[in-house]
Amino acid sequence: MLHEILIQFWPALMYGLAGAIVFSLIGMVSGTDETATMVPLTLMVIIIGAPPAAVFTFWMAGAVSKHMTHAIPTALLGIPGDTMATPMLEEADLLRKLGIPHIALKKMISSSIISAFIAVVAAVGFALILAPFGDIITKFAPWIFLIAAILIAYFSKGKWASVLILIPFVTFILALKAFTGQYDTKLGVTYFLAIAIGPLIADLFTVMSPIGRKAQSREKENEIQIAPDLKLWQGYFPNPFKILDRTQIKFTVITSLISSATFVFSPVAMTVILGEFVGSRIKNTYHRLTTVLSSKNGVTESTYIAEALIPLIAGLPLSPVAAGPAAPLFNAPPVFNVETAEMAGNNLHHLLSPMDFLFYGILSVILAAMIAYPFSMNYARNAALFVVKKISHEAIIATFIGLILVISIWEGGLIGVFTVISLGLLGGLLSKHFSFNTGCQFMGYYVAVLSIPAIL
Repeated sequence: MLHEILIQFWPALMYGLAGAIVFSLIGMVSGTDETATMVPLTLMVIIIGAPPAAVFTFWMAGAVSKHMTHAIPTALLGIPGDTMATPMLEEADLLRKLGIPHIALKKMISSSIISAFIAVVAAVGFALILAPFGDIITKFAPWIFLIAAILIAYFSKGKWASVLILIPFVTFILALKAFTGQYDTKLGVTYFLAIAIGPLIADLFTVMSPIGRKAQSREKENEIQIAPDLKLWQGYFPNPFKILDRTQIKFTVITSLISSATFVFSPVAMTVILGEFVGSRIKNTYHRLTTVLSSKNGVTESTYIAEALIPLIAGLPLSPVAAGPAAPLFNAPPVFNVETAEMAGNNLHHLLSPMDFLFYGILSVILAAMIAYPFSMNYARNAALFVVKKISHEAIIATFIGLILVISIWEGGLIGVFTVISLGLLGGLLSKHFSFNTGCQFMGYYVAVLSIPAIL
């Protein structure tokens, strides 16, 4: 086993460094959704022939790094770095009004690195416990996802409206699957891309309408003020345990462990629920805001790590992350494929052992700690200013449209493009007008493919 680890170690190290650097930069750009960025780049790494350990390390180091640097636009600019950063906007806005966004940012990033180390170990442990019960969990999966979808919809901002919207949304996905099935086209990643970029597609359609374009027009450019930075440590590598106080460390550990176990729930929903859990236990306003923010950003790390690791180790691709951003780790034809009645499975679950996942998972977090963590802590303000002044959001949107077209055509040709546009537009409009967020929509997809067939 040691010999096999060493053979794959150097490629894993190289690809892991690349993932940490690339996604550290991507995370600073607001609106860069995880699925829309991680899926195409991971597919590229798989298709060019990277070893299994290198593929996993690239993805994991990238996920950890992105969920550190996404805190920069969220805390300093008031613009969510990605989908997972959206639940943190309220607390970030309040702390920015108090003039201390830099303190909020440093606590968010510090909790993130602590949570990442905890989540890798906890997720491997939970996966080993669940693995013997894989058949039972698979049997009850349709009902687990149905209950989870209803709960997540109810606890979203849409409340009962979101619960009831599950019915037409699920029906629409079933109709799309029936349509694509008529042409022998099986889509997987395309559905998750469509849901992830739904708000973007809805905005693009809105600005093509004269009425919508008039409503979105502005008389002057946006003005953003960024407070001066304060360095609270000496040297280049700050100690996260000195940035957070004891209460914040305690809640970071607790929420990381809880979110590492609930791998079938939407990461966005877990971030909101655990954030409210922490906030209800602290009375002082400043301490509550900073503690909730640090806990929430830690949950963005632990949910992504656990919802990728547990399905990979236990062989149960039943989490929102496994079916979305981590989908290529399970299914990337012609290199990886999931097990079917006609074909044996061949993906990272079959190619790496639990100890491999633990070793390369820790390596991924170490690489992110070396690249993303000190960079975010030392240069966040300068990086945010550079992004605001020099990076064209129009160019970023065009890049994402290009990536999405490439993947949808790769997976389903013209039918894949129709599916992305149709589902993305519907999901984006539901999100904007009914608060039926992407977390609810991802769970709705699972209800369509697992729960409805079981019910019928």
